[in-house]
Amino acid sequence: MLLEVKDLNVFYGAIHALQGINFHLDQGEIVTLIGANGAGKSTTLNTISGLLRARSGKIIYKDKDITLTPAEEIVRMGISQSPEGRKIFATLTVLENLEMGGYLKTKEEIDKGLIRVFHSFPRLKERQNQLGGTLSGGEQQMLAMGRALMSQPAVLLLDEPSMGLSPILVEEIFNIIQEINSQGTSILLVEQNAQMALSVAHRGYVIETGCITMEGKSIDLLNNPQVIESYLGGH
Repeated sequence: MLLEVKDLNVFYGAIHALQGINFHLDQGEIVTLIGANGAGKSTTLNTISGLLRARSGKIIYKDKDITLTPAEEIVRMGISQSPEGRKIFATLTVLENLEMGGYLKTKEEIDKGLIRVFHSFPRLKERQNQLGGTLSGGEQQMLAMGRALMSQPAVLLLDEPSMGLSPILVEEIFNIIQEINSQGTSILLVEQNAQMALSVAHRGYVIETGCITMEGKSIDLLNNPQVIESYLGGH
């Protein structure tokens, strides 16, 4: 087991945001967390990456308890996040944004990372000298994902990669997610577009108001009447 979340409880003040959730990610998998806005999906990723602190429970990565590990150390250990809303550096160029993603790496590793990112995202190569803030929404999403890949993570946390994108771009982003996974990166995907998420993931978990209410193989969740009704538009 590459990553395991055990009985995780997270609070925002008095609000019990995550209520004893359990799930795991195995080597080579894409696992998705689906759920409505405010269900706790982003909170889960932010807690794994060390941006939020759990009140109780454990996060185990490669058999090591990382629950209290600082965020920068978690990146160094091999977990990287592409955040919701992209959060790129608008006043830096595409290349500078990517180099920021590799700030813990040597010059040689950064160069290697750039080759990989430009292979996955040719458009970023074309626009490497352009300011991040002048990119389209889809290109900014590619940049956020590319920046997260620069640290050469074993686990990539993706938070709402399809948000605000046109259907054609959504398809492109999800094809790239599958390609990144096929290169050996395990992916934990948080996504409101449940149909797309389950179509690329191996397994999925449904999270509702801070609790995991359902889990299973993606194909089973795609055919589950409750999931269809709640998350797949009732079709």
